[in-house]
Amino acid sequence: MDEEDKAIALMRALVAAQAEGEAAVQEVISDRLRAAGCEVAAHDYDPAEVQVVGEFALDSARATERRRAIIGTLPGDPELPSLLVFAHPDGEPVAGTEAWTHDPFAGTVSDGRLYGWGVADDLAGCAAAVLALERAAEANVPMGRAVLASTPSKRYARGVAALLHDGLRADASLYLHPAESGVGMREIKAVASGHIEFRITVAGRAPETTEPGHTAFAHLGVNPIDKALVVRNALMALAEARAARIRHPLIEAEVGRATNINVSRITAGEMRRLSRMAETCTLGCAVSFPPGETIAEVKAEIAEAVARAAAADPFLAEHPPEITWVTGVTGGEVAADHPLYRTAAAAVSRVTGAAPHVNPMHTSSDIRNPIVEAGIPCVGLGCLGGDLSQNDRHDEWIDVADFRRMVEVTTAIVTDWCSGSTPPS
Repeated sequence: MDEEDKAIALMRALVAAQAEGEAAVQEVISDRLRAAGCEVAAHDYDPAEVQVVGEFALDSARATERRRAIIGTLPGDPELPSLLVFAHPDGEPVAGTEAWTHDPFAGTVSDGRLYGWGVADDLAGCAAAVLALERAAEANVPMGRAVLASTPSKRYARGVAALLHDGLRADASLYLHPAESGVGMREIKAVASGHIEFRITVAGRAPETTEPGHTAFAHLGVNPIDKALVVRNALMALAEARAARIRHPLIEAEVGRATNINVSRITAGEMRRLSRMAETCTLGCAVSFPPGETIAEVKAEIAEAVARAAAADPFLAEHPPEITWVTGVTGGEVAADHPLYRTAAAAVSRVTGAAPHVNPMHTSSDIRNPIVEAGIPCVGLGCLGGDLSQNDRHDEWIDVADFRRMVEVTTAIVTDWCSGSTPPS
């Protein structure tokens, strides 16, 4: 079987295992790593007990069950650079497969695409990592230590963070995941913005009446929707002020500003009681912010803006809005002149024939984990993929030719970095 057939065969094996769940996927990965000569270990952990840095999540947003990460280590010369490669084997809960036109667990190849549940999120990343370590082992050239961490990630599973806090270290890191941008191997993830999601609950006051309907009395009450709009306007003013003050050239070049606030949801009352005034109104919000800002700094600005708007409103001054911080992560980046970025860019150019560019719009990308948690530089890349199950789409796919390029590039990065063959600046 040639190398191209081996790559597709491994993808199909992982897709088939996905039908049996995450543990079955991890078993396939473990077996391949052992066969390649890697030292393989399992790390069981409780996501809620991982002491993360620069990240938070409400208990309701966290993974609750114990999880297992697989670590495959290809031993090397301690005098040469080491590399941590990671991807996540966990996918979305299987549902809605009746909408698929291809068997979600067969790994069908059709018109240049390979279809399967989780192939783009993130079985392709796991497969590319395994294949790269296999090829590096076969190359038999002097190299530093190369480590593959197959780590759960979805729903704040915090797999790579668990390993980093348990002491896993390397000189650099590579995150493998197909690009949702539609660009594939023509881009490198080297900038990841931070992101916070939060809720603001605003109180109102129903009119004093025993009537079941409030419409005729509405002017005698305080509608929480009206007061929520006061808060919303304050957030939008803050968004504009921050956009003028907080700068990041790469992000601004893409979308015109480096930070933004999005009020994505307003909830109040019940559809079956349209004549009644609600007691509260809740805003669902999110803020993106560039590397360099901290979660604490951004939260403080938002809290101050909300408090200032409330103080200027007689009712809100006596009934201040309540902010609930739901989830948050800190951003991270690797400069284009860093040896890791130069190594990755040279590998992409050599394999694809075109120089890659940085896509700075991967908010909350997992490249942040090694950077923020352990000070390890990290970049990410991945093949072209689409119709992700996590987006409620069907027939999730990866481009076969681009996946093969992903394997070649990953192999080149592992061997070049670990052998100390960093391109000159």
